[in-house]
Amino acid sequence: MRLTWSGEGALCCAALAALILVAPPSHAAPICDLPHDVIRLDHPLPRVARKLAMREPLVIVAIGSSSTAGAGASSPTASYPSRLKVELERAFPGQDVIMINRGVGGEEVVDMLRRFDTAVIAARPDLVLWQLGTNSVVRNHPLGDHGAAIHAGVEKIRSVGADLVLIDPQYAPKVIAKPDAERMVELISLAAKQDAVDLFHRFELMRHWARVDNLEFGTFVSPDGLHMNDWSYACMAKGLGLAIAEAAQRLMQSAKVVPGYFDLP
Repeated sequence: MRLTWSGEGALCCAALAALILVAPPSHAAPICDLPHDVIRLDHPLPRVARKLAMREPLVIVAIGSSSTAGAGASSPTASYPSRLKVELERAFPGQDVIMINRGVGGEEVVDMLRRFDTAVIAARPDLVLWQLGTNSVVRNHPLGDHGAAIHAGVEKIRSVGADLVLIDPQYAPKVIAKPDAERMVELISLAAKQDAVDLFHRFELMRHWARVDNLEFGTFVSPDGLHMNDWSYACMAKGLGLAIAEAAQRLMQSAKVVPGYFDLP
């Protein structure tokens, strides 16, 4: 049976069809806003720069808790480490990026330190991404010894010559509801400054999405109110990829001015 339309009915349906074709979907993903002053790393990444300049494989170890493991993501390929590998390979075509995800849900700083030798150092990384702090906050654990623990981890990573980027907690309902959330962010920032290592300000970036871009939490936080989702993991990875590339290229530009720079031991 074939239905036909004529007159006003046909015009109405044609207009509706046109509207459906040109109108943007109501569930369209928001723009991934990455303010330069928020994502920029304070220090260059000499080991990463050397690997990129010499076109040698870049080994990255991402260690942390469930945010690193990928809780809240629809699949392992949607976790931030997996997305970051894609971003870096896009930024540096032909570059071999080996991403090793050592995230374990529920861990705190001391738990991660216990497995540094086997989970991080044994992989002989060029860059370590250390996401930390969230679980201590949501469990209301004392924060007093975190500075010393972070310093111990920094020294362990430096002992093998790897670059390091710390990643602070996520700005999510179940985190910011805790009284020590801001204090943990400040503690990690202070530790990074004292040890002169890079810090990716995830907390501030996500707060920017909420307060400046006026995004609802449901846009960038999973339904559990704690973990990130596919969109925010992808946007975070894009920002981290840009930050890593820019920090490494500072030295790569220097190498053009000083011939043989990356031949030094």
